[in-house]
Amino acid sequence: MISSILLTGLLLASSASARPAKRGTGEVKCPVVLSGFVPADKTPTDFDSYATSPFNPDYIRGDEKFSTILQFPDAGSSRFDNASTKSVEVTINDKSIFQKQNGFRRAGLQIQGDTNENGPGTTGVRTLHFSVKQDAKRTLNLTHEYLNVWHESSDYSANQFNFQTGTIIGKSDSDKNSFKVLNRQNTQVWSTPVDATAWQNFAITLDFNKNTLQVYYSKDDEPLKAVTDALQNDNSGGGQYQIGLLKKPTGTSDVVNSGFQETGINEGQIYGGIFLEDSADGCVSL
Repeated sequence: MISSILLTGLLLASSASARPAKRGTGEVKCPVVLSGFVPADKTPTDFDSYATSPFNPDYIRGDEKFSTILQFPDAGSSRFDNASTKSVEVTINDKSIFQKQNGFRRAGLQIQGDTNENGPGTTGVRTLHFSVKQDAKRTLNLTHEYLNVWHESSDYSANQFNFQTGTIIGKSDSDKNSFKVLNRQNTQVWSTPVDATAWQNFAITLDFNKNTLQVYYSKDDEPLKAVTDALQNDNSGGGQYQIGLLKKPTGTSDVVNSGFQETGINEGQIYGGIFLEDSADGCVSL
């Protein structure tokens, strides 16, 4: 027979394991312009159709469909996720070649409704929210340069900002283990170390009226705080928000078309709480 003490312990352990993962308590306080929240009931094949995916099912990817690229790990919740939403992991492998960009290994998310010219994400004041978490089974090779989140102008000639990690080409590798925010001139305006276990929450405000950029940051379920002032930045040129992984090669000046990429790539970046809000009158969800 099982003793009453042992039985109580087993019941408590069972109850604890059955409890849902802790959910974020962040409140979205501003109007949402574009939603990249992933409903909890979505299945991999839902991301292959315009009718069922929160993202464009055709971009950005190579020949592989998003149902094979995206993973849904049990990573807990980022600050702005809740019981109705879940995180999503963007993965890359040796086949992750978009169009004919043979130098890159690339896969990424574009929120449906984010159009390239005169889109809702490039007017007024907009704040892009996203949280990231690392996958211990699909670590990034930080000897390479990665673009993780960026806003690309409609003519593809520039990025209004870059959120990057790894070894920036042409720079020292001393900061390779950090996330870095760069402005349109590719000047670093802020950085923070990559945390191997925590959720790291970011918000980037682009004021298209005043041409400024401002960065917010927190960990796990802590409220976001401004980590820069509103800095002057050229936000012109329209374009779209890119969220995912673009891994640059090494050993070349033509990073789009050539260079070294190791074989056997199996890397990923977990994202949560993706949304773009209207930050008119200084409104930012923290």
